[in-house]
Parts: sequence; C-alpha cells; structure tokens
Amino acid sequence: MNIKVCIVEDNTAVRESLAVILNGSPGFACAGACRDAKEALKKIPAQAPDVILMDINLPGATGIECARQLREELPAARILMLTIEEDEQRVFESLEAGASGYLVKNLPPAKILEAIEEVNRGGAPMSSQIARMVVQTFNERGRSRREEENLTAREREVLNRLSKGDRTKEIAEALEISAQTVQTHLRNIYEKLHVRSRSEAVARFLRK
Repeated sequence: MNIKVCIVEDNTAVRESLAVILNGSPGFACAGACRDAKEALKKIPAQAPDVILMDINLPGATGIECARQLREELPAARILMLTIEEDEQRVFESLEAGASGYLVKNLPPAKILEAIEEVNRGGAPMSSQIARMVVQTFNERGRSRREEENLTAREREVLNRLSKGDRTKEIAEALEISAQTVQTHLRNIYEKLHVRSRSEAVARFLRK
C-alpha cells in the first residue's frame, strides 16, 4: 500500500514540487497539500495521512504549533519537519510538539522519500547536520549537569537568587551572610561552571 503523505508548505513551488515527487514515486501518494496551518488543521484530519511533511515558517500559526495540534487529532500520523531552519531551539520545539523527524529542504528527493519511509516505520530521521547539533546539545547539557553537581548547597542558593535578579547585597541579606562571602561563592560558581560573568552563570543555571 502507498504511504499517504500530506504537505504543509507556504511556498507554492516547493509544495507543488513535493506533490509531484510523491505522486511520481512508487509506494507514495500525496493525500493533500496545504499552504498554511489554518488550511492544514481544517483539511488534514479528514485525509488521515500516514506522514505529514511540515514547514516551520508558515503564515499565521507556525508549523510547530500546527504540528502540536495535528498530533493531538492524529496521534498515529508521523510528522516530519522539512525546513531551512537549523536553529537549536526550533529543532527541540519541533520534537517537543510531536515531530518524529527533522530535515533540511536542500536534501535530494531520494533522501526525502527515504526519510518518509523511515519515519513511517517508526524511525526518527534527521539530516546529518541536525543530528550532529542534537548530539552536541545533549553532550553539552550532560556536561552542564555534571558541573552543577559540583556546586555546594549554599552555592546553589546563591545561584538561585542570582537567577531571580538579586544583587550581591540582596543575596547577602536573604541568606544572612556577608557581601564578601557572596562574592566568594560567586567566584567558586564561575570556576566550577566555567563561566566568566553573572549572566553566563544564570544562563547555565536556567538551561538545566
């Protein structure tokens, strides 16, 4: 049986090209092609596709929000993000919204078809550059967690206050310690987290 695929893409040329590729390839069928999230949310549930090719930068609601809503209505469908976006935050937002894979648009048609087959089998295809970024991010987060585990309870308290915008004097008063002691804790925090400023320390703390 053919893999039924729906396309959500605002670029007419790209949308039509993908539809032609799907309909001209054995084992695939384009079940529908939508230009934005509004049209997709209206039409795709009735088309019950196996796979949904989703662009991120859609007019109106983003492809990420569209993916989240379609995932709720079509839990069995696999959503494959197909986009020019390689931003780390976009990748993880897409995966959190229910996407099963993430590809960049410059892939050759054969690779896109392979990815559709893979995601339909339950896989999680990603372009090589996206996969490297995901692995690197998880490695960095793992290292950050290990570094944070080296902080003492008091250093964590100082860092928590720092993340709320407290100044040295306010931290000292809240924790009933001297401002000089706060500064000592801050130096230790910077050294253990391998950062050079309060903003970097807070960013590391909030990213955990």
